[in-house]
Amino acid sequence: MIKEINTLLEELQPDTLKEKAKQLEDMLETEKLEALKLIEELSNIEESKEIQNKYFGKKGFVTKIMKYMGKMSNEDKPLLGKIIHDFKVEIENNLKNKVGHLESLAINEKLLAEKIDITLPGKGGKIGHKHPLTLVEEEIKEIFRRIGFTVAEGYEIEEDYFNFERLNIPKEHPAREMQDTFYLSEDIVLRTHTSPVQARIMDKMHPQLPVKIVAPGKVFRRDDDSTHSPMFHQIEGLLVDKNITFSDLKGILLYLVQAIFGKDRKIRLRPSYFPFTEPSAEVDVSCGNCNQEGCRMCSYTGWLEILGSGMVHPRVLEMAGYDPEEVTGFAFGLGIERIAMLKYGIDDIRLLYENDQRFLEQF
Repeated sequence: MIKEINTLLEELQPDTLKEKAKQLEDMLETEKLEALKLIEELSNIEESKEIQNKYFGKKGFVTKIMKYMGKMSNEDKPLLGKIIHDFKVEIENNLKNKVGHLESLAINEKLLAEKIDITLPGKGGKIGHKHPLTLVEEEIKEIFRRIGFTVAEGYEIEEDYFNFERLNIPKEHPAREMQDTFYLSEDIVLRTHTSPVQARIMDKMHPQLPVKIVAPGKVFRRDDDSTHSPMFHQIEGLLVDKNITFSDLKGILLYLVQAIFGKDRKIRLRPSYFPFTEPSAEVDVSCGNCNQEGCRMCSYTGWLEILGSGMVHPRVLEMAGYDPEEVTGFAFGLGIERIAMLKYGIDDIRLLYENDQRFLEQF
């Protein structure tokens, strides 16, 4: 019937609707009865969408016949509008009511399917706990709070100036190649270490002494394997004051290692190079797995590398406004993942980020 109605409307000319009005009304009534029958037989929501699109969609029947209004004279337009309105209103109302009825049935079926027998014994819920990285970070922060350090935080998106230049790493310096950096623009980076917090805190506190902070946070480098991640966590330590010596640094690091791993652990300092410290040292901890007898974990050396450290470079102090002839300091940086892996015997850094409950429940 839809095809016949379209043919009739195409043949209409301005001012001829009155002659064809009764025929058009009869044809639309026949089509309406067919539509109402289809609506009555609907059994699910998906079928109702087909009827909705057939009559009221962008290419639906009502949408198409409305376009014929443009052919009509001003006198005939109200008549055609009334005929179309009378046709579509009953279909719309019946379709709306049927859809509402089907939705109610679906909700009732779902409620019945999900019915809970409240007389059954309940299931015990699992209580969450802190992630191993959070545990280690909080432990380290507490260790330093006990000896007067405060916790400082900085920006994860950092200026190249603070990430490199204020740490005695000017542009074109080969040390930049040691840190494969994510650049957001020429002058903005994802920080490669938490060391920029050093410069910002010294700027903020100058000329006040002492500067005594630890700075935890996320850092980013282009590494990704079993022992490296593009995003990882560091804690930077900084102490600047008068008469600070390398022996103070060694004492603090021994205190840190024994607080984390146990009183029987030792440390070893090896000469190294960092642009922002001079002299610099890599720090190893004695292997607790083999008591320094040599095992696979320590590559049969008896020692495990854990952090880098050194005395703050005079140039770094000068850029912060301090006189290196009057003031000295030390700094160190350690990876929280590295400490967690050694503390808990984890052999793959990626386990810390996979959110596998079988792994996390062990902590």
